[in-house]
Order: sequence, then C-alpha cells, then structure tokens
Amino acid sequence: MAIQGYSDLDAVELARMVADREVTASELLEEAIERADRVNPQINAVVYPWYDHARENALSGLPEGPLHGVPFLLKDLGTLYAGQPISSGSKVFADTIPDHDSEMVIRYKAAGLSIFGRTTSPEMGITSTTESQLHGKTRNPWNLEHTAGGSSGGAAAAVAPGVIPAAHAADGGGSIRI
Repeated sequence: MAIQGYSDLDAVELARMVADREVTASELLEEAIERADRVNPQINAVVYPWYDHARENALSGLPEGPLHGVPFLLKDLGTLYAGQPISSGSKVFADTIPDHDSEMVIRYKAAGLSIFGRTTSPEMGITSTTESQLHGKTRNPWNLEHTAGGSSGGAAAAVAPGVIPAAHAADGGGSIRI
C-alpha cells in the first residue's frame, strides 16, 4: 500500500493519521521500509535494519505517545537499544549489542515511535563527512557524487528523500546541517 503524499507529511501529521485510524503503524512502517530498501543501495544511509523487530513491535502495540506509529531511525552513535547492534561507525565496536536502552531510546519508545534501524555515522562521530571504514560512504541523495555531511549524515540522507519524516541526529559542530 503506497501512502499518498507520505514524503510530504511530517511526523506530527503521520501520528495524527494513525490516531484517526486513516493508516496503521504497520502500514507506515512498511511504507518506510519499502522506501529505505529502494534508496539505500545508492545512498547507504541505513546500516542496521531491524525490520522484523520493528514489525513485531508495531503488531504487538507501540506506546500511545504523541508520535505513535511514526517510523524512525536511530543514529549509529550514542543511543543504546537493548538487543540491537551499535558500532559508532567503528570496526573496534562493530556489532556491539547493548543489554539496556539509553535514556534517549526510552523516551523515543515512550513517544510511540516505530524504530526500525540505525543510520550511518562516521567513526566515533569525529569527522564532518559520513564515511567510515566499517560502513563506507553515505551519499547525498540529491547528488550521489557527494557524501552526506557528518556526523548525522545517515539521518539526513534518510530524511531528505522521504524515507522517514524525522530521525535521531545531533548538532555538535553543525552535524545535521552540513
């Protein structure tokens, strides 16, 4: 099911649509997954897809928070999600599996977000372009000859082509704006 105008809608409007039963959280999730699968081979924004995990969460019931059912991706840096890999873009920490959620993830979950994976980040978030030896380059979706700025380039590269309306990002040094 293609959701008409999905890429033009913000997170608040998508949450309203779920609340008004115009769409389900599962339908929004499938729309985001389909879009991620379509663009990710070119842009390399999503490095840890948790599609089945997210599908189970959407079916079993997400918390009824203000962003209930909105598809969302976490940056691969600093946000621990129990049972799901985090590498901080580093081979040293490749596929570290935390046993608990960080406070940010606890709050994202309570808001009702449908978290379905992680976006790229440069190693330890220390460069202004999103490239790492572990995950490779993240491309700017508007010009594939350019890399996405860092350290939240994966988040920006997923939001820009309409995969998701919003993503976890940071702005230390202009990270999400570069």
